Amino acid sequence: MTTHPGRPALPPGMPAWLAPLHERVRAVVERLPTTPPSFVAARLLDRFLLPCLPADARAALTGQCIELRVTDLGLRVRLRLEAAGFAAAGESAQPVLSIAAPIASYVRLARGDEDPDRLFFERALVMEGDTELGLVLKNTLDAIGPLWPPRR
Repeated sequence: MTTHPGRPALPPGMPAWLAPLHERVRAVVERLPTTPPSFVAARLLDRFLLPCLPADARAALTGQCIELRVTDLGLRVRLRLEAAGFAAAGESAQPVLSIAAPIASYVRLARGDEDPDRLFFERALVMEGDTELGLVLKNTLDAIGPLWPPRR
């Protein structure tokens, strides 16, 4: 990945000459409301994560606002687990846990290609906020295994 001081890395495969355009698009995406992408993320999590979520993890996550940031795209989603499943938490909800990573790290994590601890120690994944909740989430994802089938 191409890195520039003070800027997130470019998405994988993006040529360096597109960096100025990428920065402008990312700046626009960062200002967009979180609700539309959060709604889409909630539906995906309902489909792939919720059926595998153990009762103890479900209890720990219920009612908590978690923010996921895709650093190289400028995308943010805020989610809350409710009785009916995941839901968009909205702009006014204060996240108790924030997880930030480039898109490639999220994909590797979902496919089971990468250990969350390794991503964390390499600073490819950054968690801030309620560390206990972060550990519950990490341990749950470790126990569940890949959410997205690996490439063949």
